[in-house]
Amino acid sequence: MARVTVEDCIDKVENRFELVLLASHRARLLAAGAPLTIDRDRDKNPVCALREIGDETITADDLKEQLIHSMQKYVEVDEPEAETVPLLSSSPAAAAVAPQSSSDDGAVQFDRMSEEDLLRGLENLAPPTETDEEAE
Repeated sequence: MARVTVEDCIDKVENRFELVLLASHRARLLAAGAPLTIDRDRDKNPVCALREIGDETITADDLKEQLIHSMQKYVEVDEPEAETVPLLSSSPAAAAVAPQSSSDDGAVQFDRMSEEDLLRGLENLAPPTETDEEAE
């Protein structure tokens, strides 16, 4: 039973610190029940993990991807975007822009505003005035 050392695996993973991280991750996988790719020969999980890396029965890139995936706390999932909901407004200007149809066929009407209407609305907005408390 030959012992494997970090020097035996350093040509597979050049950074020894990364090698230790990958081997420890693989040893945890083996402890959790992952199948071995080599004969155990009464070796413990860290030694088996280093032997697997040294013999290239498992690639360091695959281990690195598994390690990164296992450490992620938030995995972004592509979900379909929610449908847009029509704006409900009590102002008469909004009712004039998008008149409601008289048919009750269940079709949703969206408020439409031209670019000129938007610019006119923005021009009419006034910046908030400072109060005495904010000025001090």
